[in-house]
Amino acid sequence: MWKRLMLVLALVAAPACSNSASEGESTATDTAHEAWEAIRGGAVLVDVRTRDEFDQGHLEGAKLIPYDEIASRTTELGDDKAATIVLYCRTGNRSGKAKGTLESLGYTHVINAGGYEHLMRAQ
Repeated sequence: MWKRLMLVLALVAAPACSNSASEGESTATDTAHEAWEAIRGGAVLVDVRTRDEFDQGHLEGAKLIPYDEIASRTTELGDDKAATIVLYCRTGNRSGKAKGTLESLGYTHVINAGGYEHLMRAQ
């Protein structure tokens, strides 16, 4: 009886899991498209990776401000805390941290564009 119940639960849950994964990918793609629209509209573009990563390839026009230096280098972002800022890194982790830092400092329109490779593919 328990085995059948577990099997039924597993079968019911499996489609939900696969939908979540595709929704996650869709969300990342939507964010990348939003980021590109912002970049084309003149957003401040910031690569928050290391100098070595930046030197191996970066988006044209990106400023290099490593995520752990973002709070001390906000003057490089301009004076308007309502301006759109697009951040990216390798996977979206460091740009997410930098986004949180900027928001805690009063920046109101910061986009975590995620990873460099994903962003390049979405272009």
